[in-house]
Amino acid sequence: MLAQLQSKTIHQFLFENARSIPHHCACYFNDSQLRLTWEQLYQEVKTLAKGFLSLGVQKGQHVGIWATNVPEWYLSQLACGVIGVPLVTLNPEWKVNELEYALSQSDTAYLVMIEGFIKKGKERDFSYDYLSILSQVDLSKITQLSKVILINKDPQTQMRAKREIKKDVVSFASLKANASEVLDQEFERVTQKVSPKDLCMIQYTSGTTGFPKGVMLSHYNVLNNALVAVTHMRLTKSDRLCGPVPDYHCFGSILVNLCGLVSGAEIVIPFPYFDVHRTLEVITKEKCTALHGVPTMFYEELEEWDFNQLKTSHLRTGIIAGAPCPRELMKSIIEKMGAREITIGYGLTEASPITHQTSPSDSLETRVNTVGRVIEHTEAKIVDPNTLESLGVNEIGEIWVRGFHVMKGYYKNPEETKKAIHDGWLRTGDLGAVDELGYYRIVGRIKEMFIVGGHNVYPAEAEQFLLTLFEKEIEMIKLVGVPHPKLQEVAAAAIILNRNQKFTKEEFLARCEGNLEWPKIPRYILFVEDFKNVMTVTGKIQKFKLKKLIMEKFNIMDNP
Repeated sequence: MLAQLQSKTIHQFLFENARSIPHHCACYFNDSQLRLTWEQLYQEVKTLAKGFLSLGVQKGQHVGIWATNVPEWYLSQLACGVIGVPLVTLNPEWKVNELEYALSQSDTAYLVMIEGFIKKGKERDFSYDYLSILSQVDLSKITQLSKVILINKDPQTQMRAKREIKKDVVSFASLKANASEVLDQEFERVTQKVSPKDLCMIQYTSGTTGFPKGVMLSHYNVLNNALVAVTHMRLTKSDRLCGPVPDYHCFGSILVNLCGLVSGAEIVIPFPYFDVHRTLEVITKEKCTALHGVPTMFYEELEEWDFNQLKTSHLRTGIIAGAPCPRELMKSIIEKMGAREITIGYGLTEASPITHQTSPSDSLETRVNTVGRVIEHTEAKIVDPNTLESLGVNEIGEIWVRGFHVMKGYYKNPEETKKAIHDGWLRTGDLGAVDELGYYRIVGRIKEMFIVGGHNVYPAEAEQFLLTLFEKEIEMIKLVGVPHPKLQEVAAAAIILNRNQKFTKEEFLARCEGNLEWPKIPRYILFVEDFKNVMTVTGKIQKFKLKKLIMEKFNIMDNP
């Protein structure tokens, strides 16, 4: 069944759910034990929206949010959408420089934030003191920022915030308490003025080179992208979607939060940040039918899974995104976790985010070797990145997409917008190919491709082959190009072995010989326990950091 595009706003979807399925559960936050029906959620969002209006928030201004997956994040997203005020999503792991840049560049007028959080790790904990970080930002230069809205209820935290932050600080609770100052007629007048084509969110890209860019997405962009995604998953109001992925990212804010909104499905948030044990517990306890995540999350879940205690016969679908899914991992997700209709989603923030997605009826091989076909109501093509000429079947080039999902542009950055969008086509920056049936496969980022003695090496393509060649021994492998005095570059690999597997560099190279083209065979091999030192908060591995790590480990000169 094809998804039909709809010209609606967040308020229209929320109001319709509250009216048609008022007593159906809309969301459950496991950490705070907060559960809301659609009617209750609508009333909470309406109260918060009126609180924003009472504070002076108005169309044309921007509200930033700097927090983990707490209930207030979700409520703020919906409340801002309801009154037509774009939400600026800030990475919860940002430090002073990134935060200062984003607050200034995005013209954030109101900042909703938590005090901070402590992220538990296997080896050590990571502490994020937001008040301390914000106090180091030169707020005198960010003149448009008028108020900071602190989520924490502790009076001492409020006092500390007012003492350390040189801006007006109000509590989230007082914001809601002031909602009574705004009449329902005024609230309705404001919501009726919001258009589906209005700006809904400004989401900052990861910024692997230079500062991140603010992607402008409309209600029409994100809600229709969510509609297409739920159609591929066959998600309905009877489903419970577990979302351990971060809200600040499009995976959480759109493919969890808004997928719940447009389908009526209940969203289940295990913890403010990804915690494998709480995720597994909540899947069982809440009988979740759908689960989202990146491959690294699924690896952790499978490693920690107690098949005697955790029952997952109800798990059916979800989205794996962020990186190619190895065959053995996909088999385990289907056979051990029971998610037989799990889909592969591919896209980027600039496309709201899904551009390609597999279907539940696609074979295992299709789901591990491709990212599916282009989604409904959009187009895609393969283009030579140098000549900009369209390429044919199975030819490798840059993936371009066009359709309802393409961003409005980068906020206050027309030069980068012009580079990214060419005659309506969005340049993804990813290299891939399309087969005779219209299925696309990814071979790597343009910036990650490296040249060995004149031969182009596409890391994602080589990684997929190596995972097949070593499916029993290797859990994960990542390739980068490192400098070489004669060949320009050579391949280097970082490898995580499967549990109880022992494997040497010599054994690895012996099997590569005769099975892999010589430019793709790694000259440097580093065995690691995990990729956490080179990973983003969303679980993506940053190849530039991995390259630096390998070069330092093997004392490789930058310009040999």
